[in-house]
Amino acid sequence: MKRILVVLVAIYIIGYLTLRIMNSEVWDEDGRTYVIYPEGAIALYYVFRPAAYVDDLLTGTGAHIGPHQ
Repeated sequence: MKRILVVLVAIYIIGYLTLRIMNSEVWDEDGRTYVIYPEGAIALYYVFRPAAYVDDLLTGTGAHIGPHQ
């Protein structure tokens, strides 16, 4: 059971890091880096929101659904 939990947490972290690497951009308005979630993937936003909060606390990287206006 413990091993399964470790594997699931590892998959979650790897999934978030993959999303972060593939969908990060620096917004010209404030110079901050944001993870841009695809507009149609609201569920993805909510699944990875806890990781995004931790990421923001540790690195200052924000999160945004869809492109900046």
